[in-house]
Amino acid sequence: MLLKSLTTTLSAIGLGLTVVPAFLVFGGSLSWKTHAVLMAVGTVLWFASAPFVMKSASETTASRNPGDDR
Repeated sequence: MLLKSLTTTLSAIGLGLTVVPAFLVFGGSLSWKTHAVLMAVGTVLWFASAPFVMKSASETTASRNPGDDR
């Protein structure tokens, strides 16, 4: 359970780091170089943690709907 919450948190942070800096650059409150670094870190974090979150989510859905083969 701890690992699931950790990967979910890391995934959310990674997703936030890929979305929020773009808006901050557009608003003029973040430099392009800092934006690029944050986006790179967020992308790596997202791609490293999201498969585990999605895998656990699909397993949870499958266990709730046994026999549902849609």
